[in-house]
Amino acid sequence: MDFVRVTSASHLTTLADPVRNAQAAVELLKTVSSSDVVVFPELSLSGYTCGDLFAQGTLLEACLRGLTIVAEAVGKSQIVVVGVPLRVEGRLYNCAAVIQNGRVAGVVPKQFLPNYQEFYEARWFAAADGGEPPTCNLGHSDPVALTGVPFGVDLLFRQGPLTLGVEMCEDLWMPIPPSSSAALAGANVIVNLSASNELIGKADWRETLIRSQSGRCLCAYAYASAGPSESTTDTVFSGHCMIAENGTVLAKSVRVGDHHGGWLDSSEATADIDLARLAHDRAITTSWQRSSQISGGGYRFIELSGKQQADGTKRHVSGTPFVPPAGPELDERCAEIFGIQVASLARRVQCLPADTKLNIGVSGGLDSTLALLVAVKTCREMGWSPRRIAGVTMPGFGTTDRTLTAARALMKQLEITADEIDIRQMCLDTFIALGHRPFGINPQQGDLSSFETELAKLASKQDLNDLVFENVQARMRTLVLMSRGFVLGTGDLSEQALGWSTYNGDHMSMYNVNASIPKTLVRFLVNYISDNQIDGEACETLKGIVDTPISPELLPAGADGAIKQFTEDSLGAYELHDFFLYHMVRFGAGPDRIMAFARLAEFSREYTEGEIRQTLHTFLRRFFTNQFKRSCVPDGPKVGSVSLSPRGDWRMPSDAVAQAWLDELEAVS
Repeated sequence: MDFVRVTSASHLTTLADPVRNAQAAVELLKTVSSSDVVVFPELSLSGYTCGDLFAQGTLLEACLRGLTIVAEAVGKSQIVVVGVPLRVEGRLYNCAAVIQNGRVAGVVPKQFLPNYQEFYEARWFAAADGGEPPTCNLGHSDPVALTGVPFGVDLLFRQGPLTLGVEMCEDLWMPIPPSSSAALAGANVIVNLSASNELIGKADWRETLIRSQSGRCLCAYAYASAGPSESTTDTVFSGHCMIAENGTVLAKSVRVGDHHGGWLDSSEATADIDLARLAHDRAITTSWQRSSQISGGGYRFIELSGKQQADGTKRHVSGTPFVPPAGPELDERCAEIFGIQVASLARRVQCLPADTKLNIGVSGGLDSTLALLVAVKTCREMGWSPRRIAGVTMPGFGTTDRTLTAARALMKQLEITADEIDIRQMCLDTFIALGHRPFGINPQQGDLSSFETELAKLASKQDLNDLVFENVQARMRTLVLMSRGFVLGTGDLSEQALGWSTYNGDHMSMYNVNASIPKTLVRFLVNYISDNQIDGEACETLKGIVDTPISPELLPAGADGAIKQFTEDSLGAYELHDFFLYHMVRFGAGPDRIMAFARLAEFSREYTEGEIRQTLHTFLRRFFTNQFKRSCVPDGPKVGSVSLSPRGDWRMPSDAVAQAWLDELEAVS
């Protein structure tokens, strides 16, 4: 799976006692033994605030002893990075020592030394500028050799798919941090050893820097800062540790100054980094590749032994990746999406004659409701009367009283132009013209009433299946809408992915505001709009629509008049389909990785292994066979990171086959 488990940790620090600090680091390492990479704070062996004691040879010699203690405790696979002051050819450097397999594999000196306000590093340390010797001789201590150790700002450490880069504290705050160059040279995980003191508001800014640098560099960024035991005189340190991946914070520790309080003996943050996901994003971001060709040279690679052990269990995997957790984040996401939909429709309509009606089929279901709400909000924003929206509900053979009542009420309550056209007789006439006998019933033997009587008899005895019967209704509705003028589409992203639409039926419109909204998000959007944008009786109607099961309502209802045709009974859960869609299209995941992520995911309910596997099989088969529909979808706004528009994100041959993907799924154990 190409996961690497990274821990950023801050241990209890005893100022100017490197041996004791080394022992504290070793004890903490025992608690994170499953981590592949562990990074400690800046000058963690000596303490950052030793001041003029850094000029004392006694302290520096003790640091070498502490470095040996840590090195002897590090096994064959784990990589540990500690902060230590080291004298190299007469200059004292603030360094990060990378330890692996019982030895110091390399040392990276700090480049940018803060020497302002409470910081005085240039008083004691030399700033690395790239002109340092390529190796350093730190002394001897059996069995750890400290001579001939690779030294410099140009070191990257490679272990299988992991390439580790190192920078230190102030480096991150510079206009062009060293990690930018390291990432362009191939580093996919950056560690930062820091001693960033705590001030009001500084934690938020620090987190913003880390998130943005991980996103800019398409990498993971692990940050470890000194804790409160480092505090002395006028400075207080917080033990702020965090890990970000490509712009998202995966884990962060408790820190001094947050709601948990003050003193902390130690703090740590651990996360499983997805190296394959980072590799995918770097591969498809061609501008990033171009930048790496220009600026990614001049580094030495240190090869490390061992391999990563992480299994992904330290990584939160959402079962609804398109939907943020409930609360302010979800509300903000819904507000942003709704605003994008409204702005895009307003721009499209501005290019039409002023008297153009916005025709929309209103079924009483979720998708058409969302599109209608977007149209109503657009009219309000642009100063147009809602009567410009021409809503029409078109009951067919499967329409239930529940959805028809909701459609009628919603059009009235939103004060749009409302119409109702019963399509059943038109469909019956079409069956006759086609010579089609739905479910074996001869439509020419009687009128609509007798046809529906026969239909009800069959539906009460068996599950009906007749694609022509369904498609004629879908196309009839489109014919009615298209004959009236400009048509606003309602189909969503999930339906596009699965081809769950009738070609040149509900598949087609003049503009589709739902084009990149996944099914799992539609319900939350309608609910958000109901709570925040709509007043009066319409709110109650919208709540009822939110609670209505998903159905195309093209087959007859049950004997009790309730919906009998449920989409998810045919396709599988939309929650799973959207999960598959996200990981396959956004990150290029194949069936093997998708199944692995599904096992880690937190879904709204429990799914068996068989359910997940069968639904993924359905997804892959339908995704490939229905590209021809996606090749000619209407215009519509892109609102998220996944879109299937052939003019935007997704270009795929209509005749591609899914066999390789299905074979991989079959092989998944």
